[in-house]
Amino acid sequence: MISSWLSDNPLAVLALLLGVSVVVPPLVRRLGMPDLVGLLVAGVLIGPHGLQWLNPSQPTVQLLSDGGVIYLLFLAGLEIDLAEFARIRQRSLRFGLLTFALPMLGGLLLGLGFGYSLLSAVLIGSILSSHTPLGYPIVRSYGAMREEAVTVAIGGTIVTDIAALVVLALCMGLAQGNLSALGVGWLLLRVGIYAALVVLVITRLGRSLVQRSVNNDSQLFVAVLLAVFLAALAAELAGVEKIVGAFLAGLAVNAVLPEGRVREQVIVVGASLFIPVFFIDLGLMLDLPVFARTMVGSPFALLLIATLIGTKGLAAWWAGRFYGYGRAQILTMWSLSLPQVAATLAATFVGFRGGLLDAQVLNGVLALMVVTASLGPWLTARAIPLLPRLLVGPEPNGQGTLERRGLAVLVPITNPAWERGLIELAGLLANGKGAVPGRLMPLKVVTPEQSGAGRQWLQRSGSAALGQPLLRVDSDIASGIAAAALEQDADLVVMGLEPAAGLGRWLFGDLVEATCRQVACPVVVARLHGDPASIRRLLVPIKHLTAAALEQFQLARRLAAACGARLTLLHLHDPNLPAAALGQLGEELQAWLGGAGPEPGPVQVEVEVMLKPSWAVENDLIAASSHHDLVILRCQRRVVAGLPIPASERVSRLLGRLECSTLVISDPLRS
Repeated sequence: MISSWLSDNPLAVLALLLGVSVVVPPLVRRLGMPDLVGLLVAGVLIGPHGLQWLNPSQPTVQLLSDGGVIYLLFLAGLEIDLAEFARIRQRSLRFGLLTFALPMLGGLLLGLGFGYSLLSAVLIGSILSSHTPLGYPIVRSYGAMREEAVTVAIGGTIVTDIAALVVLALCMGLAQGNLSALGVGWLLLRVGIYAALVVLVITRLGRSLVQRSVNNDSQLFVAVLLAVFLAALAAELAGVEKIVGAFLAGLAVNAVLPEGRVREQVIVVGASLFIPVFFIDLGLMLDLPVFARTMVGSPFALLLIATLIGTKGLAAWWAGRFYGYGRAQILTMWSLSLPQVAATLAATFVGFRGGLLDAQVLNGVLALMVVTASLGPWLTARAIPLLPRLLVGPEPNGQGTLERRGLAVLVPITNPAWERGLIELAGLLANGKGAVPGRLMPLKVVTPEQSGAGRQWLQRSGSAALGQPLLRVDSDIASGIAAAALEQDADLVVMGLEPAAGLGRWLFGDLVEATCRQVACPVVVARLHGDPASIRRLLVPIKHLTAAALEQFQLARRLAAACGARLTLLHLHDPNLPAAALGQLGEELQAWLGGAGPEPGPVQVEVEVMLKPSWAVENDLIAASSHHDLVILRCQRRVVAGLPIPASERVSRLLGRLECSTLVISDPLRS
């Protein structure tokens, strides 16, 4: 039997968990499912209620799952924008307390109504009170990061997560003792002393270590991991739940660890190892027949979801009326505070293992996660365009803005066969109409062992007058490209697209994907089938009229002006879109043509606006591309609960089907 062999072989268990973590995400992505939901389903399949290969009590599963729940809360603290919270902390604090207290009260009453003990009911309330703003990538795509309602909602995340974890620590501590006033006071005192010590020690030692470890990334990386797990261990010694220590460690490390390679390595370890195993373990504990009976035969799950949605909405409405916000701002706060992912799952997992929560609550929370993780971003996408102070175009002085002046374009040379075409394309994009000329910078990043060949390339490129050639020696090619882009204040990075190969490879392949995650400006990934100067017809498909889409259109018009090409602006819309909305959409697109500024170049660009109903967007886009020489797409990477999520599968599929030349503009991972 496979199950008995696995139970006696921890190495085989580890190999199975790693294999599921690698194979499942790209498969479920093709089905339109989130990676983590796929891992949950995989856990059900191989668990005691499926193939019976694994069970949650196996030591290897327990160890990695505990690491996953610790890492999940650590990354939640690491990814919080402390600067934004400090900028508007008073309003964020009030909204955070309100959006914590109302769901807390609603969950408490719900738990008591279904016969749970006081401690269990309080824990159910704390589970509902936290939130994970999954809709923030949508906010970023519209350029609305500085909108006050957005900042208030994001800042409130710190308040809700800390308060929810403190309540969890109290509940788990009291479950092992008594409910006396003295016991509660002593536990609160221990929590306060422990929290102060964790933040103080990590902050003091961390600043010194960051300064001294400039040339030793490995030492700093190991020190961060040590801080996380020591904080979790110290939490248990102090009588506090370990995920509280992990979250506090994330906040402390967030304050001292700069953006860069070490921070990315820390995130990747959690995203690729610990957190996937945590979701697999959740699946191992999920009994599908019991889950189905809970969903169908018990009103608990439905009431849990309704309580969460209602209390979060009431908190947003109440705070919005108090601050004088309009309907769109209230809807924005509600949508961003609705999703339940990181802290919710972690607290439920801990409460279930500790015996305070039963299978009914676990199943209800899993259903809650699916509903709110879908509903929250959907509401955000409808609220953000209605904000009164939303910028129509990119921020005027933003780093990612493609202005009409000359641009500084960095061209990493990774394949000599593409060098000529990429440099020619970059030259067309660099030169603007303004007084400041563009800068073309071919870049060769080599390892120390390849430095001799790099110097020869630098001499050849310099004699060939290919712009301003640069040479950089770095053991990590992607980090070298990102550092050069930052040093040269690049507006764009232009790279070639390697054919994707192998299961598990992300959208553009390892090097391009790593570069897109690290570079702080847009990356233009090119697949060229001919001379860029011979392009005569450009197709620009857009989905939403956002700042990012306007930037995409401006870059396309810049290239069309340089080539003397015609440009087609294509919007494929829902066939059921009302006529009034369709007319407004057409007017806004026409306003783009007059508001985007004069084209840089000797010729005026002929722009055709096409609004077409479509039931099959990809097929219609492929059909439209047959009449064009170049298609310019855009993809957005995002961070969800601390995890870097790759670009959409739709872009990947289009790249496999488009027969003409293609450019894909990849936005920076962080704003």
